[in-house]
Amino acid sequence: VQLQASGGGWVQAGGSLRLSCTASASIRSVNAIGWYRQAPGKQRELVATISSGGRTNYADSAKGRFTISRDNAKNTVFLQMNSLKPEDTAVYYCNEPSDYPGYVLGSWGQGTLVTVSS
Repeated sequence: VQLQASGGGWVQAGGSLRLSCTASASIRSVNAIGWYRQAPGKQRELVATISSGGRTNYADSAKGRFTISRDNAKNTVFLQMNSLKPEDTAVYYCNEPSDYPGYVLGSWGQGTLVTVSS
């Protein structure tokens, strides 16, 4: 399936945003979907994943602040981001993580830009 991220924007530190990852087809059978981000001058990193069964995993930087969830009926995966920090500023993408660490199954879309001001 093709995945498209949206919902980014500008927010002050301490604020919240909810990102959406909308799929072109049903995600019920998709093994896992992840949110990734790439900050200026840095490598892309994995932020959070959610399995088809709802199991979640988070990067240390996201634990306690971000929540990933999925709505199979809407073919959408969400990333609720609270207590945002300037270091969360990045382009956020969604994709299907591969069984091989660091690899993904889909192509990278345009992503959605999140800017957190101090």
